[in-house]
Amino acid sequence: MGEPAGIGGEITLQAWLRRAEGVPAFYLIGDPARLAGIARQFDWPAPVESIASPDEVHARFARAVLVMPVARATRAVPGIPNAADAPLVIEAIDRAVADVQAGRAAALVTNPINKDALYRAGFRHPGHTEYLAELAGGGCVSVMMLASAELRVVPVTIHIALRQAAEQLTSDAITYAGRVAHAVLQRDFSIAAPVLAIAGLNPHAGEAGALGREDIDIVAPAVAALRREGIDARGPLAADTMFHAAARRGYDAALCMYHDQALIPIKTLDFDGAVNVTLGLPFIRTSPDHGTAFDIAGRGIARPDSLIAALRLAADMAARRAGHLQN
Repeated sequence: MGEPAGIGGEITLQAWLRRAEGVPAFYLIGDPARLAGIARQFDWPAPVESIASPDEVHARFARAVLVMPVARATRAVPGIPNAADAPLVIEAIDRAVADVQAGRAAALVTNPINKDALYRAGFRHPGHTEYLAELAGGGCVSVMMLASAELRVVPVTIHIALRQAAEQLTSDAITYAGRVAHAVLQRDFSIAAPVLAIAGLNPHAGEAGALGREDIDIVAPAVAALRREGIDARGPLAADTMFHAAARRGYDAALCMYHDQALIPIKTLDFDGAVNVTLGLPFIRTSPDHGTAFDIAGRGIARPDSLIAALRLAADMAARRAGHLQN
């Protein structure tokens, strides 16, 4: 469902309206009346029907947007979150995870949430991904990947200040992210021998220590550790020359040391089509690479491209994972 005050409902309806474009069958866990109201508001030919089980999806998806109802109606209006909806947002996440863990759904695709609204309701997790990792159990440590047709990036540190990213970066964190990315590229992207490009932290990968020793003392040992495990990791590389077209053809994913080092290039290359993929979970999770967009919510102009890309990628990954398990 995501945040009811955001654009999640609008892009969900638009994704269904474009189902003939190869959008895989899906169902929403949310408020059917809210979805139906949005469809009426914009005169979109998207009938909304409630379902009781995911087993109903394939038989009914062609004729209606299918919704498994949450406990009660949502109260938010477009652009203005209502704290009373927070338990419903969390309920939707909990039930979605239960469905994928039980095999009732092949993958989880999440609409954007609003963390501030959840925090006011007592939500104690840094974000969506961390909560999913807790629900997954088993001490999961998640890794973020942003993926598009042009580029895949994995930020080793994520939503922390740049100063903290430099302070908290460790060889172990880089090695773990590289190991997880390598396994997912093999299993879920069918890349037999993935190549990982490892960005340096400092400009020009530190200029042999002239611009800081982090690339010598932290990044290079992680690259060496990955190579000892048989992973084709290359670096540390100067980040300013990693993302032009010729450079991108030389690797399958780029490991970046901090948030903007990863997200600026991929959002520049494919702002509407990039997908957020959570690695390290025992189930597949993707999401649009954008937020709730309160500023345009309720106007019917939000583009569904990233959600459609997230749905397609989730379905592709699920099919590849199923084939991998059978082999």
